[in-house]
Amino acid sequence: MRDEEVPNPASGYTDPIVRDLVAAAFETIRDRYVLARHQIAAAVLDADGRVHLGLHVDAMVGRAAVCAEAGALSAARLVTSASLLAVAAVRFPKPTEPPLARVVPPCGLCRELLLDHAPHISVVLPHPEDPLIPLACLLPHKYVGTKWPAPLTQP
Repeated sequence: MRDEEVPNPASGYTDPIVRDLVAAAFETIRDRYVLARHQIAAAVLDADGRVHLGLHVDAMVGRAAVCAEAGALSAARLVTSASLLAVAAVRFPKPTEPPLARVVPPCGLCRELLLDHAPHISVVLPHPEDPLIPLACLLPHKYVGTKWPAPLTQP
């Protein structure tokens, strides 16, 4: 891919935390992009200031694919039980698209998953003027089952 031609979308953000998360996700996907395999990377910030990375892993059978946010959540939980504060995901362009990487919000499944494990997490949106909002605002009516006690699933 034309790595040097794709600008880092982090440069559009002024908040240093947001900029660092977006930059980490961008650098990860820029370095690991493979057409039809890896197109999105995510970065999750924990309360100890560490950033955990995840990579979208596509599959021939779509349901078997793993989202980058799920990978970053798993990576975080492998090394810490600290609260997860924020998540950013960056989509790298295909060779047939204009050379613009972009911040993308989590899909519905990832919204549910992240809120199950980090009920107070915020998400970076592709709006540099107001980039960080509680993820619960994107999923105001989250599914609440009986598998876990209610306090873990309430934002």
